[in-house]
Amino acid sequence: MKLVVLGAGPGGYGAAARAAQLGAEVTIIEKTEVGGTCLNWGCIPTKSIIASAAAYDRAKKLSEFGIILNGEITPDICRIIDRKNRIVSTQIKGIRSFFKSRGINLIEGNGRILSPEKLTVTMQDGSGQEISADRIIIATGSRPAALEGLEYDGQRILSSDHAINIESIPKSIAIIGAGVIGSEFACILRQLGSEVTIIEMMPRALMTEDDEISAIFTRELKKMKIRLITGSKVERVQKNSSSVALELSNGEALEVEKVLVSIGRALNTKNIGLDNADITTGHRGIIPVNEKLETDAANIYAVGDITGKMMLAHLATKQGNIAAENACGRHSSIDYSCVPAGIFTTPEIGSVGIREHEAVEKGINIKVGRFQYRTLGKAHADGDITGLIKIISNASTDRVLGMHIIGAHASDLVHEGALAINSGLKTKDIASTIHAHPTLAEGIMEAAEDLDSI
Repeated sequence: MKLVVLGAGPGGYGAAARAAQLGAEVTIIEKTEVGGTCLNWGCIPTKSIIASAAAYDRAKKLSEFGIILNGEITPDICRIIDRKNRIVSTQIKGIRSFFKSRGINLIEGNGRILSPEKLTVTMQDGSGQEISADRIIIATGSRPAALEGLEYDGQRILSSDHAINIESIPKSIAIIGAGVIGSEFACILRQLGSEVTIIEMMPRALMTEDDEISAIFTRELKKMKIRLITGSKVERVQKNSSSVALELSNGEALEVEKVLVSIGRALNTKNIGLDNADITTGHRGIIPVNEKLETDAANIYAVGDITGKMMLAHLATKQGNIAAENACGRHSSIDYSCVPAGIFTTPEIGSVGIREHEAVEKGINIKVGRFQYRTLGKAHADGDITGLIKIISNASTDRVLGMHIIGAHASDLVHEGALAINSGLKTKDIASTIHAHPTLAEGIMEAAEDLDSI
């Protein structure tokens, strides 16, 4: 069976790897670079820069740990970006090597569907190639969404793609959007020394997160001296030689060195030949799929951001695996009720399952257990006492429905909640499990015990 995958990001290479493992003849087409947004402009680059910013921030606090460092400590943005580039390059080489070892044929060019059985690829030198396929998996991903009046120029008006390659640390920056990406960059740039203002049209930062977690994060932004303006949007923009002037809907005027637009992602579903396969897109260009990742067209599947689900690399990879299995004749489906997510702000946020406000809106009778980081000896030893672990359970059955954490290593800790939800565990199962001391994970046990006492 010949399978062609359009796009070599997490969803695409996940599909290609699984299909090759199942014995398919796999070709994967990529127009830019393997790894997609996650590896080249998203997850890995930002986390590399976050690690540098956190190291610098920690270094400034060494005296609190009894370490005296003589001399000035300054961030070198060129070296930070160079380190990021080396990490990305290593990962790219790893993916390319993996393709070769699995016999996956990589074609570098712009792919387009001609029919449910045929695609064309335009190479970088302008030449073309046609490829036949028994099955097609579309995994073309997304790109930074643009905002009218704040068109990207890479100098004054930046996208997240530009921000991971900045040549100097701006003295001041306005970030449009307090979602995941905007919040992460706000923490990065503040730690590196920028004066940061976030402008968000919604009533709070991180609207997708649990209300209580969002409130704690907002408090921490204030501690970091990051200004958050909510319920407002940019009305007018004036670019000058060395700054950008903004007028907001609340009547306020700002002047900053740079602006980072972070209002979400636009889907890459145009000009890939969907009409030729009679695939109709929905709102924002979403390709509708069923639980098997099948599109309206027979033998064509779609995975990743373009399916309109949570924009998470690990979810795209899982979707890719499921689509590949179905393309190879297996019968697999996907469940979206237990997908963990991490936000790499300061402090980190980890979440899985239902939020408290969502449960209330759905009329689910719940219990909520909480435990503060400041009570943990390990948190004090590490010097990171800010944080909350929150567990939501069904009041009738005691089954874990959600876990939400803000604090150090939250993105790692939350997987205990993912396992509990996926396995149908009850809070008493967590509470009765011995957790090592001294660890941050003890807090999860304590939060579960808090629920047991309700």
